[in-house]
Amino acid sequence: MADTAAASGKAPLLKVEDLRKHFPIRQGFFGRVVAQVRAVDGVTFDVYPGETMAVVGESGCGKTTAGRCLVRAFEPTGGSIVYRNRNGQEVALDSLDNKELKPVRRELRMIFQDPFSSLNPRMTVMDIIGDPLKVHRIASGSELEDRVADMLLRVGLRPEYMRRYPHAFSGGQRQRIGIAKALILSPQLVVADEAVSALDVSVQAQILNLLQDLQAEFNLTYVFIAHDLSVVEYIANRVSVMYVGKLVEKAATDELYHNPKHPYTEALLSAVPRPDPRERSQRIVLEGDVPDPAHPPSGCYFHPRCRYAQDVCATETPELRPIGEGHEVACHLAEDLDLRGITDLVPRD
Repeated sequence: MADTAAASGKAPLLKVEDLRKHFPIRQGFFGRVVAQVRAVDGVTFDVYPGETMAVVGESGCGKTTAGRCLVRAFEPTGGSIVYRNRNGQEVALDSLDNKELKPVRRELRMIFQDPFSSLNPRMTVMDIIGDPLKVHRIASGSELEDRVADMLLRVGLRPEYMRRYPHAFSGGQRQRIGIAKALILSPQLVVADEAVSALDVSVQAQILNLLQDLQAEFNLTYVFIAHDLSVVEYIANRVSVMYVGKLVEKAATDELYHNPKHPYTEALLSAVPRPDPRERSQRIVLEGDVPDPAHPPSGCYFHPRCRYAQDVCATETPELRPIGEGHEVACHLAEDLDLRGITDLVPRD
């Protein structure tokens, strides 16, 4: 994996600090708030120009909610999101109103998970991809059609497809259309929310290669949200691991995969399939269920399922802290544990 932009001394393109998104639970005739679902609960990370920063975790950990907060599809409950635009100016996304957000949204785009529900079935491909150009008053008429045709070629589709409707395409082709729509405004930062999880494995590889080619061509920066760690290993420079709304570990991809410091990361890595049938990993099966984000446990949220947990884990909340160069972890016992990475395999008898 190439060196990250962080190591080269570049300024972050996106700085997220203490990001929180809580959804109220209401009861009764008057809709009284009785609790809060802490979908994202104090997330902090930086994203550097030209890199792919992955956010991983089980379903329900809050990674998609965090991604939607980054593009202001959801209004954050608290924290700060600072974006550095093309002019080098830092913009506090969390404090902008809809009118002020409009020019920023040209540079900050999103690829959605489901290629079937994310495209309007009543619109042609040209209308779907060209709509952002109309909204931002960038192109119209023949110029708009030329731009859409060029973008279709770049994502591996034929320009004559622009008159067709989404139902005429396969899942992989629909995702290419979604990628074309995200890139038609030439953004700086793209949030890819489970961009390949709904696709067949062979098609996943094609889309991942396409995303990498487009990243090099357009100098893109990705926030790549996923639950499949084998996909993340292939595409990401750095990885942030989420559990019940909190980040539990951050590191460069090679470092995290070979030298995990959090027991939850170790369990996730143990489930990654290996390509060699003569090798198998020692699968770590987590006991119990993922905690309710409306009523999380005390101390470390992971301690009820952790096989290494001590008394301190149930009473004190661990803070995300550095444990090596570019490596941060939220675990009281990180220095004392000898955890298995992705290469610690047991050969078959």
